Amino acid sequence: MLVQNYYEIDIRVRRKAEALIAAGYSVDVLALRSSFSKEPVYKLEGVTVYTLDLGKKRGSLVRYGYEYAAFFVWAFVKLWRLMPQRKYLMVDINTLPDFLVFAALPARLRGAKLVLDMHEITPEFYMSKYEMKPGALLVRVLGWIEKISFKFADHVITINEPIQRLLEGRGLRGSNSTVIMNSVDEGIFAAARKASLADQANRGKAGFIMMYHGTLTHIYGLDIAIEAFAIARDRLEGAEFWILGNGPEKGALQELCIKRGLGDRVKFLGSVLPEQVPQLLAQCDAGVLATRRDIFLDYSFSNKLSEYIIMGKAVISSRLRAIRHYFTEDALAFFEPNNPASLAEQMVRVYQNKELQEKLKQKAAEEYRPICWEVMKERYLTMVQNLTRGREASSKRGREDSTDRELQVAGSVHADNR
Repeated sequence: MLVQNYYEIDIRVRRKAEALIAAGYSVDVLALRSSFSKEPVYKLEGVTVYTLDLGKKRGSLVRYGYEYAAFFVWAFVKLWRLMPQRKYLMVDINTLPDFLVFAALPARLRGAKLVLDMHEITPEFYMSKYEMKPGALLVRVLGWIEKISFKFADHVITINEPIQRLLEGRGLRGSNSTVIMNSVDEGIFAAARKASLADQANRGKAGFIMMYHGTLTHIYGLDIAIEAFAIARDRLEGAEFWILGNGPEKGALQELCIKRGLGDRVKFLGSVLPEQVPQLLAQCDAGVLATRRDIFLDYSFSNKLSEYIIMGKAVISSRLRAIRHYFTEDALAFFEPNNPASLAEQMVRVYQNKELQEKLKQKAAEEYRPICWEVMKERYLTMVQNLTRGREASSKRGREDSTDRELQVAGSVHADNR
């Protein structure tokens, strides 16, 4: 797999890779070198990971361009060298950027199928990040690149139905695409959920804990959540708000807490590895997703939402298009995006009503079931099997000493876009 991110923390790519390994496939990943491994080549859960020491110092368009170009060239050359030995049957490329699909040309020339997993909608992403107008030259160029990229691929993966419909309006053929939701692996959270009661007993004096976990950036609206908590604090006696993670907004958020006099009622827990997240989630009563709304974020569907639901927590969420598509008002405590007062009211409503908490948990679990990872995993594996069936049989015939199936997948080019 190719992933322009640190493979260890790229949960979506890891889920796909490990699902393939469990199904008997062989998987390679091309990724960025992280501080966790620091090795040029290493193995993780049966996956072989090749890394490039490039880093992520995003910010300006020039820096984005440099990192995208450097990774593209490295991935192209690496695939060219690996393809004769590994004979990959499929390459799974994950955006951003969309044009990374062309880095898999060496594999395509040798017969591999190309799957473009469109993690983001690029024109909207840049409109959001750089406050561009829809008719801006760069936005129009990105729209053209998006179109030629998904036409170059043999198959396209989209991450939710609203995005699927949006891209179909831009020329994507529905018959040539599959929706694979950004759901989480329930197995990772199973043990933590069983231990939830014990963790709750050991969590301290807090009577009610709300939590956010993830990157601390502007788009996720942590300032909105803190403002809401400040508005409602007198009606949230004994409640705390825990923030798990790090990011560029951490200092500003801590200063906001001091300014609002929240003291130790808002706790910053720092970063942990993905495997440690379930144990911390087990200690909270409700998840808070205060994501801002704009032309890009309205289509977002955070995997944090899936994690709260799996862990049996009530969720207070921005009323975003993609989330509202899958969940009703009976499943999530929706508030108006970008509105601290609206969020404060939902915090109080959930805090004060244990019966409501239980109803939200049960209804969210029911509505999540059709899009859970077990469903998505089978959909993904079926897609892989259908795309590679003919070539896999041919590959088997060419191996004189092999008696069982070996599917080589070079996979996911993922640009961590923020």
